[in-house]
Amino acid sequence: MKRTLYKEENLKRKNRLSLMLNNRELKALDIYCSRYRIKNKSEFLRETIMKAIIKKFDDEYPSLWEEPTIPTLFSRKK
Repeated sequence: MKRTLYKEENLKRKNRLSLMLNNRELKALDIYCSRYRIKNKSEFLRETIMKAIIKKFDDEYPSLWEEPTIPTLFSRKK
């Protein structure tokens, strides 16, 4: 029996992001990916960027006694 994976429509990646690197940055990325056997650079960059963003949101999340002043990932204000 073939197993199919269901992906929710809102989780599909439809938006493209372009990233420019200078020669030294690209060489460093290539060396890193080679050293740590990273095959999919796109997935690696996406995960690395999202981890940094989520960590920043987590660090800035208001404590129990603070009022929220910074919009978060989950706020609905636009």
